[in-house]
Amino acid sequence: MSLQQTIARLVMKLPGGILVKLAGGTPLTVRGRTLEPQLQMIAWNGRNAPPFSTLPAEVVQAATRDALAQVAAPIEPGVKTEDLTIPGPDGNEIPARAYRPEGQDPNAPLMVYYHMGGGVIGDLETCHAWCSILASRVKCPVLSIDYRLAPQHKFPAGIDDCIAAYEWGMRNATRFGAPEGQAAVGGDSMGGNFSAIISQEMQREDKPLPVMQLLIYPAVDLVEDFPSKAEFGATFSLSTDTMDWFMDQYLPAGFDKSDPMLSPGQTGALEGLPPAVVITAGHDPLCDEGDDYAARLKAAGVPVIHKRYDALAHAFTAFTLVSPGSRRACEEIADMVRTTYDKL
Repeated sequence: MSLQQTIARLVMKLPGGILVKLAGGTPLTVRGRTLEPQLQMIAWNGRNAPPFSTLPAEVVQAATRDALAQVAAPIEPGVKTEDLTIPGPDGNEIPARAYRPEGQDPNAPLMVYYHMGGGVIGDLETCHAWCSILASRVKCPVLSIDYRLAPQHKFPAGIDDCIAAYEWGMRNATRFGAPEGQAAVGGDSMGGNFSAIISQEMQREDKPLPVMQLLIYPAVDLVEDFPSKAEFGATFSLSTDTMDWFMDQYLPAGFDKSDPMLSPGQTGALEGLPPAVVITAGHDPLCDEGDDYAARLKAAGVPVIHKRYDALAHAFTAFTLVSPGSRRACEEIADMVRTTYDKL
């Protein structure tokens, strides 16, 4: 753990009331949901940072990589990692990282995981701590995917990489000690978007479906104006300005945002999709669309575990070092995945 991480951890151990006083003096409450003091402190510290939309993408990519490294916990004890590459859809090589826990359950399917970042930021380090928690508590192997990012690689490069990674993982699951010929998909934010899309696309193409889908504060609908997009449009850590900037970088000009390869929430019929764990954050412009998608999956007869963490913000899986609520949520989510696996 670096000196900066140690200092951040010590500061965040201060009583919640003191952190709130240091972070503006008033608890941040929207819709009756009060943000965790540690996350309010992080938001306060970053209040004067320039908006992403005012900076070149390469600068944002580097800055967020450095910032997220300071708030993520070390990898879980007993989890071994392996960096590898897998074949991509365009002759490219996709970097990936496999996580194998002590006491791995040989019956637990491989989880293919996609990090957050709007299709523009993030890498294997972004979800490093979280993937180790997932592997450790579910007792399954996790394969984290470093898909291509925009604007260097516009849509559909990122989702094409993720589909290829799922299909490769399914075919090669035994390499990681998992059952042959099956895999789950999971991701947070844009990674949740990719996981929902893959689940639908495999059904459309009549290909083997993921055994389950883990959707953490997923972006599933870029068309509908859910109320949370306005009510939480200026909150930490995702704003409407940032979301618009992400899509400007990610999409070709004039792309139809209702396309199911971008907005899986626009799909009408959801019957027959894989069991889902759907997680939303209370302080997040995406919370309404995630809650709505969970409800629609359930209404379509899909087995769903759904929970909203009202005191947490978008991207909480990245704050496991400094946010006790985020850490607890990650552990609980992993246990929900384990519960879903046990019912397969």
